[in-house]
Amino acid sequence: MTIFRAFSDQDILTYLKQQVSDGQVVTDPATLKKYSFSANLNDDDSGLALAYIEAQSTADIQGTLRTARKFHLPVIPQSQTTSTVIGSDGITGGLLLSTAKMNRIKEISKADSLAVVEPGVVNGDLDTAARKQGMFYAPDPGSKPMSGIGGNVATNAGGMSTVKYGATKDNVLGVKVVLADGRELKLGGRTLKQAFGYDLTQLMVGSEGTLGVITEVTVKLMPIPLGTPVMGVAFFDNMTALAKAVTAIRISGVYPTMLEALDGNTVAALDRYEGTHYAKDSAAMLIFKLDNGGEASMNVVKKLLEEQQAANVQITTAADEMAKLEQLRRDMLPAVFAGQNHIMEDMAVPLSQLAPLMDYIADLSRRLNVGIYTAGHAGDGNVHPTVVWPKDETEVPEKVIVALQEMFKQTLALGGTISGEHAVGMLKNQWNNAELGEDVDQLQHQIKALFDPMNILNPKRKIN
Repeated sequence: MTIFRAFSDQDILTYLKQQVSDGQVVTDPATLKKYSFSANLNDDDSGLALAYIEAQSTADIQGTLRTARKFHLPVIPQSQTTSTVIGSDGITGGLLLSTAKMNRIKEISKADSLAVVEPGVVNGDLDTAARKQGMFYAPDPGSKPMSGIGGNVATNAGGMSTVKYGATKDNVLGVKVVLADGRELKLGGRTLKQAFGYDLTQLMVGSEGTLGVITEVTVKLMPIPLGTPVMGVAFFDNMTALAKAVTAIRISGVYPTMLEALDGNTVAALDRYEGTHYAKDSAAMLIFKLDNGGEASMNVVKKLLEEQQAANVQITTAADEMAKLEQLRRDMLPAVFAGQNHIMEDMAVPLSQLAPLMDYIADLSRRLNVGIYTAGHAGDGNVHPTVVWPKDETEVPEKVIVALQEMFKQTLALGGTISGEHAVGMLKNQWNNAELGEDVDQLQHQIKALFDPMNILNPKRKIN
Protein backbone atom coordinates (compact mmCIF):
# COMPACT_ATOMS: atom_id res chain seq x y z
CA MET A 1 0.00 0.00 0.00
CA THR A 2 1.30 3.45 -0.87
CA ILE A 3 1.40 5.86 2.04
CA PHE A 4 1.32 9.55 1.16
CA ARG A 5 3.23 11.34 3.92
CA ALA A 6 2.14 14.82 4.96
CA PHE A 7 5.68 15.85 5.98
CA SER A 8 9.14 14.73 4.98
CA ASP A 9 11.89 13.99 7.50
CA GLN A 10 13.54 17.22 6.40
CA ASP A 11 10.35 19.18 7.12
CA ILE A 12 10.31 17.74 10.63
CA LEU A 13 14.01 18.40 11.26
CA THR A 14 13.75 21.98 10.01
CA TYR A 15 10.92 22.66 12.44
CA LEU A 16 12.68 20.83 15.28
CA LYS A 17 15.84 22.90 14.88
CA GLN A 18 13.76 26.06 15.11
CA GLN A 19 12.35 24.87 18.46
CA VAL A 20 15.70 23.88 20.04
CA SER A 21 17.61 27.11 20.50
CA ASP A 22 20.04 26.39 23.36
CA GLY A 23 21.02 22.81 22.64
CA GLN A 24 21.88 20.80 19.56
CA VAL A 25 19.91 18.64 17.13
CA VAL A 26 22.17 15.84 15.91
CA THR A 27 21.27 13.68 12.91
CA ASP A 28 24.46 11.97 11.79
CA PRO A 29 24.02 8.18 11.51
CA ALA A 30 26.86 7.28 13.90
CA THR A 31 25.39 9.35 16.75
CA LEU A 32 21.87 8.08 16.10
CA LYS A 33 23.08 4.50 16.15
CA LYS A 34 25.13 5.07 19.31
CA TYR A 35 22.21 6.41 21.32
CA SER A 36 19.41 4.39 19.71
CA PHE A 37 20.75 0.99 20.69
CA SER A 38 21.98 -0.55 23.91
CA ALA A 39 23.58 -3.93 24.47
CA ASN A 40 20.08 -5.29 25.12
CA LEU A 41 18.97 -4.80 21.51
CA ASN A 42 20.20 -6.31 18.27
CA ASP A 43 22.46 -3.93 16.40
CA ASP A 44 20.21 -3.19 13.45
CA ASP A 45 18.09 -0.27 12.27
CA SER A 46 14.80 -1.48 13.76
CA GLY A 47 14.82 1.31 16.32
CA LEU A 48 16.88 4.03 14.68
CA ALA A 49 15.75 7.48 15.84
CA LEU A 50 15.22 10.43 13.52
CA ALA A 51 17.17 12.87 15.69
CA TYR A 52 19.17 13.11 18.91
CA ILE A 53 18.50 16.30 20.86
CA GLU A 54 21.12 17.48 23.35
CA ALA A 55 18.90 19.68 25.50
CA GLN A 56 20.53 22.40 27.57
CA SER A 57 17.42 24.09 28.90
CA THR A 58 13.78 23.56 29.76
CA ALA A 59 12.93 25.52 26.62
CA ASP A 60 14.74 22.89 24.52
CA ILE A 61 12.66 20.16 26.13
CA GLN A 62 9.45 22.08 25.54
CA GLY A 63 10.45 22.71 21.93
CA THR A 64 11.14 19.03 21.37
CA LEU A 65 7.75 18.07 22.79
CA ARG A 66 6.08 20.78 20.69
CA THR A 67 7.61 19.13 17.63
CA ALA A 68 6.51 15.69 18.78
CA ARG A 69 2.93 16.85 19.23
CA LYS A 70 2.83 18.56 15.84
CA PHE A 71 4.17 15.56 13.93
CA HIS A 72 2.92 12.77 16.24
CA LEU A 73 6.40 11.45 17.03
CA PRO A 74 7.53 9.33 19.98
CA VAL A 75 9.97 11.02 22.38
CA ILE A 76 12.45 8.90 24.32
CA PRO A 77 13.94 10.77 27.31
CA GLN A 78 17.54 9.87 28.12
CA SER A 79 20.07 10.89 30.73
CA GLN A 80 23.33 8.92 30.86
CA THR A 81 21.88 5.89 28.97
CA THR A 82 22.73 3.26 31.60
CA SER A 83 19.31 1.54 31.43
CA THR A 84 19.38 -2.26 31.66
CA VAL A 85 15.77 -2.88 30.61
CA ILE A 86 15.50 -1.21 27.17
CA GLY A 87 13.92 1.77 28.85
CA SER A 88 15.61 4.48 26.79
CA ASP A 89 16.50 2.84 23.48
CA GLY A 90 15.46 4.38 20.20
CA ILE A 91 12.15 3.98 18.41
CA THR A 92 12.10 4.11 14.62
CA GLY A 93 11.61 7.70 13.49
CA GLY A 94 11.39 9.00 17.06
CA LEU A 95 13.23 11.74 18.92
CA LEU A 96 15.91 10.91 21.48
CA LEU A 97 15.77 13.69 24.08
CA SER A 98 18.94 13.78 26.16
CA THR A 99 19.28 15.81 29.36
CA ALA A 100 22.88 14.67 29.93
CA LYS A 101 24.19 18.20 29.34
CA MET A 102 21.75 19.69 31.84
CA ASN A 103 24.25 18.79 34.56
CA ARG A 104 24.52 21.69 36.99
CA ILE A 105 24.45 21.26 40.73
CA LYS A 106 22.37 24.33 41.45
CA GLU A 107 22.55 24.28 45.23
CA ILE A 108 23.86 22.31 48.17
CA SER A 109 22.28 23.45 51.43
CA LYS A 110 23.63 22.07 54.70
CA ALA A 111 21.07 24.10 56.63
CA ASP A 112 18.16 22.45 54.79
CA SER A 113 19.96 19.11 54.23
CA LEU A 114 19.25 19.08 50.51
CA ALA A 115 20.63 19.60 47.06
CA VAL A 116 18.99 20.96 43.92
CA VAL A 117 20.34 19.48 40.71
CA GLU A 118 19.64 19.20 37.01
CA PRO A 119 18.84 15.70 35.70
CA GLY A 120 22.18 15.14 33.98
CA VAL A 121 24.21 15.40 37.21
CA VAL A 122 26.00 12.09 37.78
CA ASN A 123 25.10 10.39 41.07
CA GLY A 124 28.72 10.02 42.17
CA ASP A 125 29.55 13.63 41.31
CA LEU A 126 26.73 14.88 43.54
CA ASP A 127 27.92 12.66 46.38
CA THR A 128 31.50 13.92 45.99
CA ALA A 129 30.38 17.55 46.01
CA ALA A 130 28.18 16.99 49.06
CA ARG A 131 30.98 15.28 51.00
CA LYS A 132 33.16 18.37 50.58
CA GLN A 133 30.56 20.11 52.76
CA GLY A 134 30.24 17.34 55.34
CA MET A 135 27.13 15.80 53.78
CA PHE A 136 26.51 12.85 51.45
CA TYR A 137 23.92 11.60 48.95
CA ALA A 138 22.84 8.16 50.12
CA PRO A 139 21.46 6.25 47.08
CA ASP A 140 24.28 4.26 45.50
CA PRO A 141 23.26 2.11 42.52
CA GLY A 142 25.95 -0.01 40.91
CA SER A 143 26.03 2.65 38.20
CA LYS A 144 26.84 5.38 40.74
CA PRO A 145 29.98 6.57 38.89
CA MET A 146 28.09 7.08 35.62
CA SER A 147 24.29 7.22 36.00
CA GLY A 148 22.44 10.53 36.13
CA ILE A 149 20.14 11.68 38.92
CA GLY A 150 17.33 12.19 36.39
CA GLY A 151 17.57 8.57 35.27
CA ASN A 152 17.85 7.40 38.88
CA VAL A 153 14.61 9.23 39.67
CA ALA A 154 12.87 8.01 36.52
CA THR A 155 13.68 4.38 37.38
CA ASN A 156 13.61 4.64 41.20
CA ALA A 157 17.13 3.24 41.31
CA GLY A 158 18.22 1.34 44.42
CA GLY A 159 21.69 0.21 45.38
CA MET A 160 23.86 -1.16 48.14
CA SER A 161 22.86 1.32 50.85
CA THR A 162 19.10 0.85 50.42
CA VAL A 163 18.99 -1.40 53.48
CA LYS A 164 19.61 1.66 55.66
CA TYR A 165 18.90 4.77 53.59
CA GLY A 166 16.22 3.61 51.19
CA ALA A 167 15.95 3.77 47.40
CA THR A 168 15.85 6.94 45.29
CA LYS A 169 12.17 7.53 46.10
CA ASP A 170 13.03 7.83 49.79
CA ASN A 171 15.50 10.60 49.03
CA VAL A 172 13.53 12.82 46.63
CA LEU A 173 11.79 15.90 48.03
CA GLY A 174 10.65 17.50 44.80
CA VAL A 175 10.95 17.59 41.03
CA LYS A 176 10.30 19.92 38.15
CA VAL A 177 8.88 18.10 35.15
CA VAL A 178 7.70 19.05 31.66
CA LEU A 179 4.47 17.31 30.68
CA ALA A 180 3.68 16.09 27.17
CA ASP A 181 1.61 19.24 26.56
CA GLY A 182 4.62 21.45 27.34
CA ARG A 183 3.69 22.67 30.82
CA GLU A 184 6.47 22.64 33.40
CA LEU A 185 5.21 21.64 36.84
CA LYS A 186 6.90 22.12 40.19
CA LEU A 187 6.06 19.17 42.42
CA GLY A 188 7.06 18.77 46.06
CA GLY A 189 9.56 21.21 47.52
CA ARG A 190 12.23 21.73 50.17
CA THR A 191 10.40 20.51 53.27
CA LEU A 192 11.00 17.09 54.80
CA LYS A 193 7.26 16.76 55.38
CA GLN A 194 4.50 17.64 52.93
CA ALA A 195 0.91 16.38 53.09
CA PHE A 196 -0.92 18.77 50.76
CA GLY A 197 -2.61 17.45 47.63
CA TYR A 198 -1.97 14.14 45.91
CA ASP A 199 1.66 13.07 45.95
CA LEU A 200 2.52 13.73 42.33
CA THR A 201 6.21 13.86 43.15
CA GLN A 202 6.28 10.17 43.96
CA LEU A 203 4.12 9.44 40.92
CA MET A 204 6.95 10.81 38.78
CA VAL A 205 9.58 8.77 40.63
CA GLY A 206 9.82 5.48 38.78
CA SER A 207 7.61 6.63 35.88
CA GLU A 208 10.42 5.88 33.38
CA GLY A 209 9.85 8.96 31.24
CA THR A 210 6.29 7.95 30.36
CA LEU A 211 4.52 10.79 32.22
CA GLY A 212 6.91 13.72 31.88
CA VAL A 213 10.51 14.83 31.37
CA ILE A 214 12.40 15.70 34.55
CA THR A 215 14.18 19.06 34.45
CA GLU A 216 15.19 19.50 38.11
CA VAL A 217 15.38 17.37 41.25
CA THR A 218 15.54 18.33 44.92
CA VAL A 219 17.08 15.52 46.97
CA LYS A 220 17.82 14.88 50.62
CA LEU A 221 21.39 15.01 51.85
CA MET A 222 22.58 13.30 55.02
CA PRO A 223 25.37 14.39 57.40
CA ILE A 224 28.42 12.16 57.22
CA PRO A 225 28.07 9.79 60.22
CA LEU A 226 30.39 10.19 63.18
CA GLY A 227 32.84 7.43 64.06
CA THR A 228 34.87 5.00 62.02
CA PRO A 229 33.10 2.90 59.37
CA VAL A 230 33.65 -0.84 59.54
CA MET A 231 33.47 -3.35 56.70
CA GLY A 232 33.90 -7.06 56.56
CA VAL A 233 33.29 -10.33 54.79
CA ALA A 234 31.97 -13.66 56.00
CA PHE A 235 31.54 -16.99 54.24
CA PHE A 236 28.77 -19.58 54.35
CA ASP A 237 28.13 -23.08 53.02
CA ASN A 238 25.32 -21.86 50.79
CA MET A 239 23.15 -18.84 49.99
CA THR A 240 20.31 -20.08 52.18
CA ALA A 241 22.54 -20.04 55.25
CA LEU A 242 23.76 -16.58 54.26
CA ALA A 243 20.17 -15.33 53.88
CA LYS A 244 19.32 -16.50 57.41
CA ALA A 245 22.35 -14.66 58.77
CA VAL A 246 21.29 -11.51 56.91
CA THR A 247 17.87 -11.71 58.54
CA ALA A 248 19.44 -12.00 61.99
CA ILE A 249 21.65 -8.95 61.40
CA ARG A 250 18.87 -6.97 59.77
CA ILE A 251 16.56 -7.20 62.81
CA SER A 252 19.27 -6.89 65.47
CA GLY A 253 19.15 -3.09 65.77
CA VAL A 254 22.65 -2.38 64.45
CA TYR A 255 21.34 -0.76 61.23
CA PRO A 256 23.94 -1.92 58.70
CA THR A 257 24.63 0.22 55.65
CA MET A 258 25.38 -2.72 53.41
CA LEU A 259 24.51 -6.43 53.39
CA GLU A 260 25.57 -7.80 50.00
CA ALA A 261 25.34 -11.46 49.01
CA LEU A 262 27.31 -13.32 46.34
CA ASP A 263 26.90 -17.02 45.62
CA GLY A 264 29.78 -19.42 44.97
CA ASN A 265 29.58 -19.09 41.18
CA THR A 266 29.80 -15.31 41.44
CA VAL A 267 32.70 -15.41 43.90
CA ALA A 268 34.60 -17.74 41.57
CA ALA A 269 33.94 -15.37 38.66
CA LEU A 270 35.30 -12.47 40.73
CA ASP A 271 38.40 -14.49 41.58
CA ARG A 272 39.03 -14.99 37.87
CA TYR A 273 38.35 -11.32 37.13
CA GLU A 274 40.23 -9.79 40.06
CA GLY A 275 42.94 -12.41 40.65
CA THR A 276 41.66 -12.97 44.21
CA HIS A 277 41.17 -16.27 46.06
CA TYR A 278 37.86 -15.94 47.88
CA ALA A 279 36.15 -18.94 46.29
CA LYS A 280 38.30 -21.43 48.19
CA ASP A 281 36.67 -20.38 51.46
CA SER A 282 33.06 -21.39 50.83
CA ALA A 283 30.03 -21.36 48.54
CA ALA A 284 28.63 -17.94 49.50
CA MET A 285 30.10 -14.58 50.50
CA LEU A 286 28.55 -11.80 52.56
CA ILE A 287 29.97 -8.27 52.38
CA PHE A 288 28.75 -6.07 55.22
CA LYS A 289 29.30 -2.50 56.35
CA LEU A 290 28.41 -0.32 59.32
CA ASP A 291 28.92 3.41 58.83
CA ASN A 292 28.51 4.16 62.55
CA GLY A 293 27.61 2.41 65.78
CA GLY A 294 31.14 1.68 66.92
CA GLU A 295 32.54 -1.33 68.70
CA ALA A 296 29.28 -2.33 70.39
CA SER A 297 27.49 -2.76 67.07
CA MET A 298 30.42 -4.63 65.58
CA ASN A 299 30.44 -7.03 68.52
CA VAL A 300 26.75 -7.77 67.91
CA VAL A 301 27.47 -8.56 64.25
CA LYS A 302 30.39 -10.83 65.20
CA LYS A 303 28.23 -12.72 67.68
CA LEU A 304 25.40 -13.15 65.17
CA LEU A 305 27.77 -14.39 62.47
CA GLU A 306 29.22 -16.91 64.91
CA GLU A 307 25.73 -18.13 65.82
CA GLN A 308 24.90 -18.50 62.12
CA GLN A 309 28.00 -20.66 61.46
CA ALA A 310 29.79 -18.08 59.35
CA ALA A 311 33.39 -18.96 58.49
CA ASN A 312 36.52 -16.91 57.95
CA VAL A 313 35.04 -13.61 59.12
CA GLN A 314 37.34 -10.72 58.20
CA ILE A 315 36.81 -7.17 59.45
CA THR A 316 38.61 -3.94 58.58
CA THR A 317 38.48 -0.23 59.34
CA ALA A 318 41.23 0.64 56.82
CA ALA A 319 39.90 2.99 54.14
CA ASP A 320 41.85 1.34 51.32
CA GLU A 321 40.66 -2.15 52.28
CA MET A 322 37.05 -0.98 52.49
CA ALA A 323 37.37 0.65 49.06
CA LYS A 324 38.63 -2.66 47.65
CA LEU A 325 35.66 -4.53 49.09
CA GLU A 326 33.19 -2.00 47.66
CA GLN A 327 34.90 -2.21 44.28
CA LEU A 328 34.78 -6.00 44.48
CA ARG A 329 31.01 -5.80 44.76
CA ARG A 330 30.75 -3.25 41.94
CA ASP A 331 32.88 -5.53 39.72
CA MET A 332 30.43 -8.39 40.19
CA LEU A 333 28.62 -7.76 36.90
CA PRO A 334 31.62 -7.43 34.55
CA ALA A 335 33.12 -10.50 36.23
CA VAL A 336 30.00 -12.58 35.63
CA PHE A 337 29.37 -11.23 32.13
CA ALA A 338 32.93 -11.87 30.90
CA GLY A 339 33.10 -14.36 28.03
CA GLN A 340 29.48 -15.53 28.02
CA ASN A 341 26.02 -14.46 26.98
CA HIS A 342 23.92 -13.30 29.91
CA ILE A 343 20.64 -11.90 31.17
CA MET A 344 20.75 -10.24 34.60
CA GLU A 345 17.49 -10.10 36.49
CA ASP A 346 16.15 -8.06 39.37
CA MET A 347 13.59 -9.44 41.81
CA ALA A 348 12.76 -8.53 45.40
CA VAL A 349 10.87 -10.50 48.03
CA PRO A 350 9.78 -9.90 51.62
CA LEU A 351 12.77 -10.41 53.90
CA SER A 352 11.31 -13.61 55.34
CA GLN A 353 11.19 -15.11 51.83
CA LEU A 354 14.80 -14.43 50.85
CA ALA A 355 16.08 -17.87 51.92
CA PRO A 356 13.23 -19.74 50.15
CA LEU A 357 13.92 -17.80 46.95
CA MET A 358 17.63 -18.63 47.17
CA ASP A 359 16.75 -22.31 47.58
CA TYR A 360 14.42 -22.17 44.60
CA ILE A 361 16.98 -20.53 42.28
CA ALA A 362 19.65 -23.09 43.18
CA ASP A 363 17.22 -25.96 42.56
CA LEU A 364 16.05 -24.41 39.29
CA SER A 365 19.64 -24.17 38.05
CA ARG A 366 20.16 -27.88 38.70
CA ARG A 367 16.77 -28.95 37.34
CA LEU A 368 17.10 -27.06 34.04
CA ASN A 369 20.87 -27.52 33.76
CA VAL A 370 21.34 -23.80 33.21
CA GLY A 371 24.07 -21.60 34.68
CA ILE A 372 22.80 -19.04 37.20
CA TYR A 373 25.00 -16.62 39.13
CA THR A 374 23.10 -15.15 42.07
CA ALA A 375 24.03 -11.98 43.93
CA GLY A 376 22.17 -9.02 45.30
CA HIS A 377 21.28 -6.59 48.02
CA ALA A 378 20.34 -9.21 50.58
CA GLY A 379 19.62 -6.66 53.30
CA ASP A 380 16.49 -5.46 51.49
CA GLY A 381 15.51 -8.74 49.84
CA ASN A 382 16.68 -7.70 46.35
CA VAL A 383 18.19 -10.53 44.30
CA HIS A 384 20.03 -10.34 40.97
CA PRO A 385 20.25 -13.78 39.34
CA THR A 386 22.24 -13.76 36.11
CA VAL A 387 21.40 -16.55 33.68
CA VAL A 388 24.25 -17.40 31.29
CA TRP A 389 24.87 -19.51 28.20
CA PRO A 390 27.82 -20.03 25.80
CA LYS A 391 29.02 -17.11 23.72
CA ASP A 392 28.84 -19.08 20.49
CA GLU A 393 25.07 -19.62 20.82
CA THR A 394 23.53 -16.65 19.03
CA GLU A 395 19.93 -17.46 19.97
CA VAL A 396 18.72 -17.41 23.56
CA PRO A 397 18.24 -21.09 24.56
CA GLU A 398 14.70 -22.12 25.44
CA LYS A 399 15.81 -23.31 28.88
CA VAL A 400 17.08 -19.80 29.67
CA ILE A 401 13.67 -18.33 28.86
CA VAL A 402 11.98 -21.01 30.97
CA ALA A 403 14.34 -20.27 33.87
CA LEU A 404 13.47 -16.57 33.78
CA GLN A 405 9.74 -17.28 33.59
CA GLU A 406 9.91 -19.72 36.49
CA MET A 407 11.92 -17.30 38.66
CA PHE A 408 9.41 -14.53 37.98
CA LYS A 409 6.45 -16.75 38.83
CA GLN A 410 8.06 -17.98 42.05
CA THR A 411 8.96 -14.43 43.10
CA LEU A 412 5.36 -13.33 42.66
CA ALA A 413 4.13 -16.42 44.52
CA LEU A 414 6.36 -15.42 47.46
CA GLY A 415 4.75 -11.98 47.59
CA GLY A 416 7.57 -10.24 45.76
CA THR A 417 8.13 -8.04 42.72
CA ILE A 418 9.95 -8.84 39.48
CA SER A 419 11.48 -5.36 39.35
CA GLY A 420 13.16 -4.29 42.56
CA GLU A 421 15.29 -1.43 41.22
CA HIS A 422 16.06 -1.78 37.50
CA ALA A 423 12.65 -0.56 36.27
CA VAL A 424 10.43 -2.26 33.68
CA GLY A 425 11.28 -0.79 30.29
CA MET A 426 10.34 -3.15 27.47
CA LEU A 427 11.83 -6.30 28.97
CA LYS A 428 9.07 -6.83 31.53
CA ASN A 429 6.14 -4.67 30.50
CA GLN A 430 4.08 -7.75 29.56
CA TRP A 431 4.08 -8.80 33.22
CA ASN A 432 2.06 -5.84 34.50
CA ASN A 433 -1.18 -7.78 34.73
CA ALA A 434 0.54 -10.75 36.42
CA GLU A 435 2.14 -8.60 39.12
CA LEU A 436 -0.36 -5.78 39.58
CA GLY A 437 -3.67 -7.46 38.76
CA GLU A 438 -6.20 -6.53 36.09
CA ASP A 439 -7.77 -3.55 37.90
CA VAL A 440 -4.49 -1.85 38.77
CA ASP A 441 -3.12 -2.60 35.31
CA GLN A 442 -6.10 -0.76 33.80
CA LEU A 443 -5.66 2.17 36.20
CA GLN A 444 -1.99 2.46 35.13
CA HIS A 445 -3.12 2.97 31.54
CA GLN A 446 -5.70 5.53 32.61
CA ILE A 447 -3.02 7.54 34.44
CA LYS A 448 -0.79 7.38 31.37
CA ALA A 449 -3.64 8.62 29.16
CA LEU A 450 -4.33 11.54 31.51
CA PHE A 451 -0.73 12.78 31.50
CA ASP A 452 0.09 11.87 27.90
CA PRO A 453 -3.10 11.57 25.81
CA MET A 454 -1.18 11.45 22.51
CA ASN A 455 1.09 8.66 23.83
CA ILE A 456 4.29 10.37 22.70
CA LEU A 457 6.36 9.94 25.86
CA ASN A 458 8.40 6.72 25.84
CA PRO A 459 5.57 4.63 24.40
CA LYS A 460 5.46 0.88 25.13
CA ARG A 461 7.88 1.31 28.03
CA LYS A 462 6.90 0.51 31.65
CA ILE A 463 3.33 -0.42 30.66
CA ASN A 464 2.49 -2.32 27.49
